[in-house]
Amino acid sequence: MFFKKVEEFKKVVREMQIDDIRIPDERVRRIAHDENLASLADSIARHGIIEPVLVREAPSHDSSLPTRILVAGERRIRAARACGMTTVPAIVIAATQTEAAVLAIIENLHREDLNIFEEAFAIRSLIELGGMTQEACAARLSVSQSYVANKLRLLRLTPTEQELILQNGLSERHARALLRFPDAEMRTEILRVFIERQLNVAAAEEYVEALLCADARAAEMESRPEKSEGRRRLIIKDIRLFYNSIDHAVDVIKRSGIAVSSTRRETDDGVLIEILLPKHAG
Repeated sequence: MFFKKVEEFKKVVREMQIDDIRIPDERVRRIAHDENLASLADSIARHGIIEPVLVREAPSHDSSLPTRILVAGERRIRAARACGMTTVPAIVIAATQTEAAVLAIIENLHREDLNIFEEAFAIRSLIELGGMTQEACAARLSVSQSYVANKLRLLRLTPTEQELILQNGLSERHARALLRFPDAEMRTEILRVFIERQLNVAAAEEYVEALLCADARAAEMESRPEKSEGRRRLIIKDIRLFYNSIDHAVDVIKRSGIAVSSTRRETDDGVLIEILLPKHAG
């Protein structure tokens, strides 16, 4: 019902003084991309503001503060001010503070320059403020429920991990590969390998898979009975799998950029496998 009202309000556009519009301190996303803002300002200077900003009326105890509060369109206002405009086309809507916040989040989510964590945070905020389920949120954004769930999972990464991922231009698939490890300290170590070796998505996922296979094999061996005859049968049964696991691990290391070499030779007691890693990376 609220969103239908918004569509009706959009039929009434008026010019409004920029100084009469207050931008709330608590914004879902702050404007930090100066280049993009400059580009928008240039477009507005040439063609004007095509889409009006949304504001709501709200009482203020401070008479010096504007009573019209911005709901959506912060970048348009900043860009308009940057190119010397004093007014903007605006639509006044009747909305509570919560409804206005929900609308602002939805507008942000339809932008193309949000990073993966900004988008995930906005989706979580939409669910919490709007009292929505993941399914309802997905329907409102015209995406699948799994899309919403995968975005929310990204917020399990620590702020340090998120910052490293963004600073080094890693993708959402890199981040989701890390989430296969519950331990934050281990994730950070793996993330630094991604960065130092400049692993693309495929190589990063292979690296993670190799680590998980090694952990699973170690856990399986620890849980097996200690009787010598039983152990002998298990070793004979699994020897080919061990060879394959080692070969795969060496291959993953090579693909990550490390000059590793391996040799295998028969001895009287069995098969001797040697893996040589360089002392220094590079």
